[in-house]
Amino acid sequence: MRSPGGREGGRRRQQEQQQQQQQQQRWAAAGAMAESKADWMGSLPAALLSYPLSNLAIPGSHDSFSYWVDEKSPVGPDQATAIKRLARISLVKKIMKKWSVTQNLTFKEQLEGGIRYFDLRVSSRPGEMGQEIYFIHGLFGIKVSDGLKEINSFLEQHPKEVVFLDFNHFYAMDDSHHFFLINKIRSAFGSKLCSVECVEHVTLQYMWEKKHQVLIFYHYPLHQEYPFLWPGNKMPAPWANTTNVHKLLQFLETTLEERSRYGTFHVSQAILTPRVKTIARHLIRGLKNTLVHRNLPMILNWVKAQKPGVMGVNIITSDFVELVDFAATVIALNDLLLEEDEAATKS
Repeated sequence: MRSPGGREGGRRRQQEQQQQQQQQQRWAAAGAMAESKADWMGSLPAALLSYPLSNLAIPGSHDSFSYWVDEKSPVGPDQATAIKRLARISLVKKIMKKWSVTQNLTFKEQLEGGIRYFDLRVSSRPGEMGQEIYFIHGLFGIKVSDGLKEINSFLEQHPKEVVFLDFNHFYAMDDSHHFFLINKIRSAFGSKLCSVECVEHVTLQYMWEKKHQVLIFYHYPLHQEYPFLWPGNKMPAPWANTTNVHKLLQFLETTLEERSRYGTFHVSQAILTPRVKTIARHLIRGLKNTLVHRNLPMILNWVKAQKPGVMGVNIITSDFVELVDFAATVIALNDLLLEEDEAATKS
């Protein structure tokens, strides 16, 4: 006759096997979703439509616009004076490009691949007539208005998808530049813009009923004058600022433990940041070959171990989102919310 302890151990092993099978099924499903990520929000199970968006797992990109930067443009106002002087040498700009580019995919390609959060840094071009605003990361990128049109074109074709546009760094911009940019945002998206609301009220169901698809986060005081501009403090994005993947993962764990239970979204920036000496040692290799390639598998394993929810992950961002199946991995975490619901129903 088997002892009670033996029976208990057998049950534990059975539970562990079931959990492993469920995890394998989830990642297999994630692979299948790779083909249909353009409409992943619209394809979520009905039970998740009433969850606050702040409790869902949502894939995002870091420096989302940096797939194209202009080597021929002046160095941006986000760079130190010493860099601007050095950049008079054409080779320096080529090296800068290798370290400024953090994405390979255009906005449209990122959206089709499932990315829904975009990290945006913008600037005027000092000395240029008019008030045109450009994306920037060391070097100038495309016009912001062109990027917004590209995003809106995708949303027109995918009416159940929702995007988060986080304007978090502004350079060489006075209020007149901000008014220009805000008007561009309003004219690009119109009624798709979601006005500031209690975060917990913003679910997919809510967005669909209102026919909203865009949440704009604007880290500048003028947000107070426009109902469709969410304050930046509603989208905290703690930054590890490290080249060490172990320190990064510890930081992500700590900041998740400290995240607000209610009232904000939350960005886990699963990115490594090069220091000056990193760039100096690996000038020609660039960001992707120096830091990203070798560390992405460990970062992805951390993502796979997460759970969404009130105290779990919400938005997770990465560099070069296509190098691993990052978006599908993040999206698949939402199945854990269903498993929790099923467990609660049975108990």
